[in-house]
Amino acid sequence: MSVELIIGTVRTGRYMLHVLNTSGFKQSVCDQSFYNAPVSKFWAYAFVISKAPQLGDTIFIVLRKQRLIFLQWYHHITVLLYSWYSYKDQVAGGGWFMTMNYPVHSLMYSYSTLRAAGVRMPRPYTIIITTMQIAQMSMGLTVNGLVYMWMQEGHCPSYLDNIMWSSLMYLSYLLLIIYQSYFKGAWGKCSKGE
Repeated sequence: MSVELIIGTVRTGRYMLHVLNTSGFKQSVCDQSFYNAPVSKFWAYAFVISKAPQLGDTIFIVLRKQRLIFLQWYHHITVLLYSWYSYKDQVAGGGWFMTMNYPVHSLMYSYSTLRAAGVRMPRPYTIIITTMQIAQMSMGLTVNGLVYMWMQEGHCPSYLDNIMWSSLMYLSYLLLIIYQSYFKGAWGKCSKGE
């Protein structure tokens, strides 16, 4: 799965850079071509389909008798449902959501693969992943706000209920990641001087 995510990172990232360079930031947010341009439509479809096996990863966590945190299964279930729900409407913001999700998950799955292989990973790697997750959730909320604002002007094709569900999802992930990382996790121990 890591290989698919890494390739998806490159392909959606290149397309996002193309849209940004040729049409600007506003169009990159409102753009629906991620769903139907020759290369990106495959990676948009792969993104949506990949959410089912990612939910299946939860089974491996349980089978390896590792601790399954709420954030893990909550995230996988809600992203699967939201991605499938949004893909059919090809809503604005989806290109950003995919382009942000691919690199974060490619690092996370590479990390998990290496850990499962017995490789001891340096602590900064987990801090980088957490920082990227927080940035992704913050940018997701920003994109939703921009889609809402530009939808009112008639520029961004979306639906109010989609923006609401996406915003609730991103906000809940952001709060859970901060809680899990800072208050319960390793960051909390570092910041408290232990």
